[in-house]
Parts: sequence; structure tokens; C-alpha cells
Amino acid sequence: MKLNLKKLYIYPIVATMGFLPLSCNDFLDREPISSITPAQYFNSADELGAYAANYYTSVIPSYADAYAAGPLNMDSDTDNMVHGEANTTLFAPNRWLVPSSGGPDFTLIRAMNYFLEQVLPKHEAGNISGSEEDINQYIGEIYFMRASVYFDRLKAYGDFPIITTVPEDKSDELIELSKRAPRNEVARFILSDLDKAISMLKSGKAYNKVRIGKEMALLMKSRVALYEASFERYHKGTPRVPGEQGWPGANKEYNAGKTFNIDSDIDFFLTEAMSASKEVADNHSLAQNTKVLNPAVNQVYGWNPYFEMFSMPDPSTVDEVLLWRDFDADLSMTHGFMAYILEGGNNGMTKSYVDAFLMENGLPIYASNSGYQGDVTIDQQKAGRDGRLQLFLFGESTVLTNEDSLGYFKTPEVVALTEHRDRTGFRQRKWYCYDLTQIRNGVRGTNGIVIARATEAYLNYIEASYMKNGSIDGTASSYWRQLRERAGIDPDFNKTIAATDLSKEPDWAVYSGSQKVDATLYNIRRERRCEFIGEGRRQDDLIRWRSFDALFPENMGRYIPEGVNFWTEMYKNEAYLKKNEAGEITTESALIEQKDGLPSANISNRNDSKYIRPYHVVKENNEVWDGYQWKKAYYLQPYSILELTLASPDGQLETSNLYQNPYWPTVASGTALE
Repeated sequence: MKLNLKKLYIYPIVATMGFLPLSCNDFLDREPISSITPAQYFNSADELGAYAANYYTSVIPSYADAYAAGPLNMDSDTDNMVHGEANTTLFAPNRWLVPSSGGPDFTLIRAMNYFLEQVLPKHEAGNISGSEEDINQYIGEIYFMRASVYFDRLKAYGDFPIITTVPEDKSDELIELSKRAPRNEVARFILSDLDKAISMLKSGKAYNKVRIGKEMALLMKSRVALYEASFERYHKGTPRVPGEQGWPGANKEYNAGKTFNIDSDIDFFLTEAMSASKEVADNHSLAQNTKVLNPAVNQVYGWNPYFEMFSMPDPSTVDEVLLWRDFDADLSMTHGFMAYILEGGNNGMTKSYVDAFLMENGLPIYASNSGYQGDVTIDQQKAGRDGRLQLFLFGESTVLTNEDSLGYFKTPEVVALTEHRDRTGFRQRKWYCYDLTQIRNGVRGTNGIVIARATEAYLNYIEASYMKNGSIDGTASSYWRQLRERAGIDPDFNKTIAATDLSKEPDWAVYSGSQKVDATLYNIRRERRCEFIGEGRRQDDLIRWRSFDALFPENMGRYIPEGVNFWTEMYKNEAYLKKNEAGEITTESALIEQKDGLPSANISNRNDSKYIRPYHVVKENNEVWDGYQWKKAYYLQPYSILELTLASPDGQLETSNLYQNPYWPTVASGTALE
């Protein structure tokens, strides 16, 4: 059967089952699920499907908020973009503190375990009505969801307890279950769940790609395997990797006798990543880029399928799309990111990001004879560049509206109201739609959001195969050329590699730890960075590559975000002149340059840099004035003191089955040690 997921998202099935989502304050969410769930359930395929559908928005982002920016701002804590004020928890010294309470939420894990605990015996006994194909589909979805939740925990905490049961509310049992499995074991457990999902799921096409399909599970498998392989390789030699010097798990009796072969682990995960990603990539083509950069008057679709993939109400027909989110104003399911793009959203891409894009001839902008025209205007900066930059970044001549006549972007809103400001001057265009009826009533947007694309499988294979073999094999070469051809770049990636000077690349991913990677690996990372504009992949990549180390003094050092070249010519634009009471433009500038002791400043000082510095507007009480900083501890989250205490048989931290993550103290409100 095909359930109406849109209605399920709005009217949660839990309401008909008589229970509400659980809260989570204590270890393992001690309320026993069995006491609040009807005993007679899970007897039909319909009931299995309804239960699984209820958890979609908990596991996969829904973005169903008319006042939220959807995926637009997900890269804001990286070198790709900024949003609002700087994240001082991450980038200012001693602001991230060990919490006194709280911790990882086990609610979803318990919900998935409860389903499997109840359903698998019934399924084996043949006591569930409905088609076997549907029953398998919904069981497969739950395995996928449990894997996804565990992957989130793996990224946040590393080593983590593997729990496959619904424990009773008994302290001894809960304390025993709190033992953290080494992260490589957790990753293998996730892959095992995904293998089960892959064996049971239908193709995503069976559900219009709004339910999890086999292809999505394969992509997730490649994502998890590549993440773990690269984390273990680049963090090897640190206590974040099991068995390495200082690993805190070595002090626990329950890990006694365990041995670790990290190189063998890395090879295993890379092999898994290659296999899963190849199966997806070989069976899904890329959407076409016609190289048309703007629609005609009153044209919404039919001008560039690559652009339209991110703005269609229903992108299910696009072969590249594996999973997407549907929206419907009649069901009050809308999003707000369309308005964020149209009017500015207090965000902006960085100069570092824009500079990373190649020229169409495959050369970096700094290379001799690259043809780069400079950056006095945004249009000039985009000219002759990677088609993704030309298509997904607004320039002065980019069409902003096209109803009855063409309206152009013209100039960024750098001193507008805070909520509409272009913080760097570089406004992202991906996800924009020229059907403005979708946002005319306030900020309600209804075009679909692509959750996963086969493109990622292409990129995962390229990276995994190079990490494993140290060379670009024929399959990786084919994938890479297809990506570059779609982007409008010379497909000869070796030409780019030969012209790359890592000392001139303003990209944190040049580094893994304190070592610069080779030019080939860097360009693989560059390809990934440029493909995923506005899709929220950057932070995970920087974590697994150990590339936040670029911020350490011995590497690139502190990072000051910059944007457009404002103080050469752009500042002269009449858009930055004040208007009188009649709305007429005056000759008085609306720009107030930064100056010590001037809280009314609205733009960075030209003497600091000709490029806009979004966090150099007011110096007083500005914790990132001197740039972003980073701590070794920040690659993994700290456990709270309460969590550590609850997992101890005698309430003492020293005897807890949990252990604190590396470089974090076991003191409430303590700051990172390194």
C-alpha cells in the first residue's frame, strides 16, 4: 500500500495509539515503553507502516517550519558560510562547557528496539497480515532509522553503548547497558542494520521517493563507512580512536583483552563504502545542466534541470533524487527558505568558499593564464567559473524576479534589517524557485526539498577509492569526469591537480591534523565542497577529515570570515545611500564604518580589509574579533556529569561504566583541557 505521508507527518500516528513521545532527562529514558503502548498492535502491515511513518520527522529533517531557513544555514559553522552572529560556543575560547545534566537521547533508539522486539517474532510466526513485501519494507525502514540514529550518536560521541533491547527500569541492568562500545564496533553495528534494511526495502520509486528505499539505504551505508574510515585514518594517533595512546576506553575492565587493528578497520570501511556507493552511482544519472543561468520572463521551469531539481514541487521524477520532502499548504506544511533567499536571510557564503571554485578551463583562479577577471564585482568574480558558482550564487545581473518583467539582484543588502541582511554580500541561490506564488502569503513555501542525491555516491566512491588505493581508478575517473562535465568544467581533473598550489588554497580541508594532504586528495575534497552548496555536508566532512585543526596556530591559524570586495567600488552604489521621509534617495551614505567605541556601526572598516568582515562591525565584547579558534576536545561532545554518575554502580565518577571523551574534564561547567 502507499500511505499518505503528508497526512502522517501532520497527524502523528501516536495519537491513535494512545501514547505521546517520551521525554529524556535520565540515562536511557527510564520510562518503560511497554507500560504506555497498547498491547494489541503490530498485527498488520498497515500498523507497521504507520508506526514507521510517525518517526520520519524525528530521524530525517522535515524542515516544515514556515519561518525557518531549511537547509540554507546548515554550513554556517564552517568556512563555507556565516549566519547571524558567530558561534562562540565553537569558535571563542572556553565557552563550550561540560554540562551538569542531560546527554544523548535514547528515546528513538528505544522506539526502534521496541518495534523490532515486538514485530520480528510475530513476523517469523506469520502473525502479521498484509503482503510480505510491505511488511519487509516497514521493518527495513525501522532498521534504517535505528542505523541513522546511531550514526548521529557516533558522530557526536564516538564510542557509544550498543543497545538492541528495551531494558526494564532496573538500575543494575541500565548501568550494565551503559558500557560504551568502541566506535569501530558501533560503526559495524550501524552497517549491519543497514545491510538488513537493504535486504528488505523496496526501491524508493515505489513510494514516490518520500519513503526510505533501498537506494537510500545503500547511500547511507556508503556515507557511514566513509565517515568512519576517514575519521579513523585522520584521527589516528589521538585518543579519539580506540586503542590509540590515551584512549579513555582502555581504562575500563570491560574492554580488557580487546585489540585493535586500525589500518585493517580503515580498509574494511573503505571497501564497504566503495561497494555501496558504486551500486547507487552506476544506477542513477545526474540531472542535466543546460548552462542557462537565468529564466526568461514568466518562465518557472524548463530552462535548467540542474537548478530546477532544487526548486520543483515534486522532484521524484529526477533520477538523481533518492529521497525528498513534500510540502502542502492545505495541510499547513510549509517552509520558509524561499523567503530567506528572496529577501536575504542574515547569512552569506564566504570569500574562502567562492575562491575555491575553479575556472571553466579547470584551473584554480590563482593559476597562470587561468582567465580569472578579479573580484571588483560579483559578476566579474563569477565570470568563466565553475558552473555551480555561476548558477547557485547571486551576482549583480542574476534574475531575482521574472513575473512580467525581469528584476535583477543588483547589489547585496549588507546594511538592511538584520533578518534580511546579506552578511557577506554573497547570497546563495540554490533552492530558489521563480514561482513566487509559493511565498506571496507571508513566508509559506511549498516546493520540495531534496534530502539525498545520487551525486553523493559518486563523490563517496571517488574519495573512498583514492583513500584505499592511492590512485584514481577507472570508475572514479568516470564519476569525476561526469561531475565536472555537469558543472561545466574541463573534465581533465589531472590538469587541475597539476596546477594546484596548496599554499594558495583558502580551504580548511587542505589540512588533516597538522599535515597538508596531497593535491589529488585536496581536489577530491574541493569537488565535494563545490557540489554541496547549501546542503549541509561541510561540518561532518571537516570533522571526519580532522580539518578544524587548520585553525591551530601552526597551521592556517585563526580564521576571520570575509565576503565580497566591498570597498573598491561596491560601496559607491546608490543602494547604500539614505532615503528621506519621502522615500527619495539622498547623497548621505547609510554606511557606518566600524570604529572603536562605536556601537552603531553597520559595516566593517575599509582599513581592515577591502572585503566585508561580518564579525568586524563592533569590536567591543566581540569574542571572535581576532578570528575563529578551535580546541582538540571539540571533535567529540562531552558527557554530562549526571550521565557519568548514573552509569556508576556506586555513584562515583571513577567507577562509572561511561567515560568522558578525550580532552574534556569530569567537572560540571569545566572547559576543554586542550
